[in-house]
Amino acid sequence: MSEMNLNLAKELIDAAEKEAASIDVQMVISIVDAGGNLIATHRMDDAWIASLDVAQNKAWTSVALKMPTVDLAEATVQNGELYGLNTTNQGRIVVFGGGYPLEKDAKVVGAVGVSGGAVNQDMQVAQAAVKAFEENK
Repeated sequence: MSEMNLNLAKELIDAAEKEAASIDVQMVISIVDAGGNLIATHRMDDAWIASLDVAQNKAWTSVALKMPTVDLAEATVQNGELYGLNTTNQGRIVVFGGGYPLEKDAKVVGAVGVSGGAVNQDMQVAQAAVKAFEENK
């Protein structure tokens, strides 16, 4: 599948939700296309409302910078070479884990962003969506 669409987004969200349920954490899962446009957001029952923006912004960051959001953590600390990056792009840049680009043929075709748990939990759940995407290519 070369393009991100709603059917694929639903499959990725389903895989991520199953992983979130397996660790008993309520999450928000967002999928965007290659242009950073929202395809779908899924908020599990009782997931934090604040996680809606965070999940979508993690996905957007991953598309905009073509990298996992966790890769920004070290460079954006005080005195880091990218310190303050999170204040750009109307504050949409997220500099901690939970966002991953989705790549096909070495091209970013979309991204997943997850929020609602500890950073390592967000990353684990997002990686379930990445795995589902890799299996779907």
